[in-house]
Amino acid sequence: MYNRVVPMILAVALFMENMDSTVIATSLAAIAHDIGSEPIALKLALTAYLVALAIFIPISAWMADRWGARNVFRVAIVIFITGSIACAASNSLFTFVLSRFLQGFGGALMTPVARLVVVRITPRNHLVDAMAWLSIPGLIGPIVGPPVGGFITTYLSWHWIFLINVPIGILGIVMVTWLLPDWHRNAPRRMDFPGFFFTGVAFAGWVFGISVLTLPALPLIYGYVTLIVGTISAAIYLWWARRTEFPILDLKLFRFPLFRTTVVAGTFFRLGTGAMPFLFPLMLQLAFGLSPFQSGSITFATAVGSFGAKFVSEPILRWLGFRVALVIATLVTVIGVIEMGLYTPQTPLALMLPLLVITGFFQSIFWTATNAFTFADIDDKDAGQATAISQVTIQLSLAFGVALGGGTLELVRRTHGGDPALMDFHIAFYVIAAVAVVSTAMFFFLPKNAGAHLTGHGHGAAAVEAAE
Repeated sequence: MYNRVVPMILAVALFMENMDSTVIATSLAAIAHDIGSEPIALKLALTAYLVALAIFIPISAWMADRWGARNVFRVAIVIFITGSIACAASNSLFTFVLSRFLQGFGGALMTPVARLVVVRITPRNHLVDAMAWLSIPGLIGPIVGPPVGGFITTYLSWHWIFLINVPIGILGIVMVTWLLPDWHRNAPRRMDFPGFFFTGVAFAGWVFGISVLTLPALPLIYGYVTLIVGTISAAIYLWWARRTEFPILDLKLFRFPLFRTTVVAGTFFRLGTGAMPFLFPLMLQLAFGLSPFQSGSITFATAVGSFGAKFVSEPILRWLGFRVALVIATLVTVIGVIEMGLYTPQTPLALMLPLLVITGFFQSIFWTATNAFTFADIDDKDAGQATAISQVTIQLSLAFGVALGGGTLELVRRTHGGDPALMDFHIAFYVIAAVAVVSTAMFFFLPKNAGAHLTGHGHGAAAVEAAE
């Protein structure tokens, strides 16, 4: 039986993660000043979090089956809280990056486990609705995060933006313990520890290497070395995965065309849009001269659009189908990114805010659609592997997106020296928009009724009715 209460309770993890990411985005300049770093250099803290997600997400399904999803979920929240306290206590770029990595470890266990539980307990014809409900509380975070984070940073201290995770996390532990049963544990397949090592080294090497190459504070040799080590490790894993019975990331799932398109096209989209939470608040503060509170109050308009979309995502997907909805959602979001590259301090808020709301709305449609569409042609027995692969690629593409946006900004800035200028930010937005639009072209070539059994669109309606 489909129960909306389960995804709502599980979404406490998404709430904390999303609020945390938006809070830090509005406070980068203040944090950098306090710990003696450059704002652009703090992209290392953003990518460290995403690296941790990419490394540990592959083992989340195994841990849930081995020790129980509820137990793993609670431990993950504790780790996330610990990382949050460590972030608040940081006094250098190094300790701040390490603390964000610890947060990422907790996040790597929270969100995938919650998503996996929802996939396993929800009938496929209700999956879009369940994914929407799972993400609704999580979207409250981006709405609350920018203005709250900006207010705290402007009028109190940035340290408190991390400490607010403590009461939220404790509430989540209580709700999970009291209101959710200990879900049935599947027999865990044998853990691929060599694969875990090789993929971890590969992901960390790639993301850290690219970040270093776009970060002038560190010698470039470190970036080249880590990139080479990461690439060698990835090659070893590809060799290993073909020879082991249970690889930690089963790449054979890419034989499913809808899964393959969702992962690859989604990667291009997130490569382009992943830098938005990093670039936009930074532009408002460094180029527009706004305070963290002012920039946060503007940024949250995108989250308002995202939140509103969750209530209409299912009927939109039922009406348009996945192909049309994804084409429109990605194209409108790309246009929204280009518009960010046209904003100036003289742009009226009456024009800027509605455009940001629209961008957030269609970006949210993309997320809801792909969260469900990932499993369109995947068997239930492969849901854990599909979750791991999709979540890993999401985090890697977001990390590369931050590196792409930050790297472009830094490269352009070096041409004139000094602080980043408005035109530098504009160029960065144009670059990431050009990358994101590739996803639109890929989704355009999906079959007309792809994933119809998930929504009842088109010829899939009869099948859905029969299932009900």
